[in-house]
Amino acid sequence: MKPFLGLLTGAVLACGLVTSAWASGAVLVMNSAEASLSVIDMASRKELRRIPVLREPHHVMLTPDGRDLLVGDTVGNELIVLDPATFEVRRRVTMADPYQLGFSPDAKYLVVNGLARNQVDVYEAGTYKLVKRFPLRSMPSHLDFAPDSSAVYVSLQGTGKLAAIDLRRMAVQWTTDVGKAPAGVMWQNGRVLVAIMGSDDIAVVDPATGKVERRIQTGKGAHTLFRSPDKKTIYVNNRIAGTVVALDAATLKSTRSYKLPGGPDDIEFAPDGRVWVTMRFIHKVAVLDPATGQYETIDVGRSPHGIFLNAKATVK
Repeated sequence: MKPFLGLLTGAVLACGLVTSAWASGAVLVMNSAEASLSVIDMASRKELRRIPVLREPHHVMLTPDGRDLLVGDTVGNELIVLDPATFEVRRRVTMADPYQLGFSPDAKYLVVNGLARNQVDVYEAGTYKLVKRFPLRSMPSHLDFAPDSSAVYVSLQGTGKLAAIDLRRMAVQWTTDVGKAPAGVMWQNGRVLVAIMGSDDIAVVDPATGKVERRIQTGKGAHTLFRSPDKKTIYVNNRIAGTVVALDAATLKSTRSYKLPGGPDDIEFAPDGRVWVTMRFIHKVAVLDPATGQYETIDVGRSPHGIFLNAKATVK
């Protein structure tokens, strides 16, 4: 969902990995239980500093033009605007409960899930002027868009539903039962994939009707989904099982499972082929080599959640 790939640079071998050296740049991690953002140097694998925020940062999103990096501070009711190259705070925007956020593919709207307030807000991109608020129960969690920007799909973690919001008519198109405690949402090959924490699987949903067509078992606490830069693999983080499962993006069949105990949550992809994963339960970030399954960890703040990687960052 995050349009940051144009910022990533570095030589990548045919096998997908650079083994001679680690990538340069920096990584920003949201410490949701510590009111801070960790800045990590990618080359040294060391935390450089922490940026204080008001209360509870969770997710992060680059603006479509790549100029601003947005961090949602949910309990602080604030959108923090940073420089994506230096991670310096540029300004702060008052915003109600910005938990998960995403820009429509046409860059017209910013959609924000208010998990605690049971609302989904549609803002005008750039100005952050509220266009419409949708009261949706309960616990709007994750979201993704139809490629033509006609709709946004939102998981409702508290009621076990998926909601489709028509962004052209500004109306709820449908809500459907998908399973207990749905989380991650992804549009893939004309279907909507939803990670279901309560049933340890992925629900494959028809976006026109909301019908669940089939389920794919991945692991206990299936939580989030991330597409690899080459779009050939979908990584599923099973937070309770402590595993990351790789699915073939075309067939949705499992190709490999990685053991990452500690509550794997969000993912970023480095230009050297490694996968950076926040570990919610052990206050660390894991750096996984998907070719070997080996990983190292870096200490960060409590309950790390969202993560952003910029190989061109120049932070101190």
